[in-house]
Amino acid sequence: MSKIEKALNKARTTGSLRVVSPQPVSSGRTHVEASAASSVTALIEQRASSSEAIARMQEKTPLSKQALSHHRVIYPELGESGTVRAFREIRTKIVQKSQGRNCVIMVTSVTGGGGSSFVSLNLGVAFAFDAGKTALLLDCNLKNPSLHRFFGTGTFHGLTDYMENPEMDVAEVIHPVGIERLRVVPAGGKREIPAEYFTSLKMKHLIENIKQRYRERYVLIDAPPMTESADTQILADLCDYVVLVVPYGRVTDTEIDTCIKAIGEKKLIGVVFNDEPAPPESGWRGILKNPFAALKEIFSDTNSSRHNKRTR
Repeated sequence: MSKIEKALNKARTTGSLRVVSPQPVSSGRTHVEASAASSVTALIEQRASSSEAIARMQEKTPLSKQALSHHRVIYPELGESGTVRAFREIRTKIVQKSQGRNCVIMVTSVTGGGGSSFVSLNLGVAFAFDAGKTALLLDCNLKNPSLHRFFGTGTFHGLTDYMENPEMDVAEVIHPVGIERLRVVPAGGKREIPAEYFTSLKMKHLIENIKQRYRERYVLIDAPPMTESADTQILADLCDYVVLVVPYGRVTDTEIDTCIKAIGEKKLIGVVFNDEPAPPESGWRGILKNPFAALKEIFSDTNSSRHNKRTR
C-alpha cells in the first residue's frame, strides 16, 4: 500500500449532519418528513448563497500565466504536472478529513526557508481550482511575510493593521490578487518585534469570522517555522488541521518528531517533503515537466513520515 493510500485510509472518519426545523410540524406530516423537507430547503438556500458569493469573486484583471509562473503559482493549464497533482492530492485529503465542511488549515515548516509559504499559497490555489470552493490565505509569518509581493506598490491594510485598529472592519484587510476565488490577508505594516497578536481574543474572532463568512471557504494560514517561533503553537490551537512542511535533507528525524509531537496527531493531517530531488532515472525531461522543481509528490501520514529515510 502506498503512502498516499495509507494517508487516505487514516483520514476517513465517520460523522453526520442533522438539520432540525424550528417550526412546529403540521398534523399532516410526520417529524421525519418535516425534517427531510427542512434539510432540502436549507441545502438549497446554502447552495444559492454560496453561488452568489463565488460569483462575486470573479477577477476583472486575472494574472497572466507568465505572472503566475513568476510567482511560482500553479494554474489549471499546467495539466498533470507533478506539482499540480501533489497539491490536488493534498486538497483531496483535507476535504475527506473534514468531510466536505470548510475548515482552517495551518501550514508551517520545521525550519526557516522550508517552503511553507510556497505550499500554503499553492494549496489555496488548488482549492480555488474547484468552481464550488473558495480559499482565503492569511499571512501570519509576520517576521518574514511573503504575500505582499502580489500587491506591488501602494498601501494595503493587513493583519497587523487590523489587530491594532479597533475601528477597522475585517473586509478592509481581505484583498483580491488576480486569481479566481482566492483572497489574501497580507501581514500588514512591518513590525520589528511582533506584539502578542495571536494570543488575543481578537485573533480568535478574526479566524472564526473569515471561516464562517462563507460556507465554501477554506482558510489557509501561512505560519512561522515550528522551531523558530512560539507563535506557531498558539496558531495551531486556533486551527482545525496542520500541514507540516519538511525541507528535504535539511532537518533531522529528531526535529521532525519534535514538531509532530508538538502539533499532535489529531491535528496533523500530513507531512509534505519539499525540494526532494528527482530520481536519477527521470532525467532532464522529467525535471523540466515540473515548472517549479520544488514540491515532490510525497504527502504521507504521521507514521510513514517518521520512518521515511532522509538524507542529512
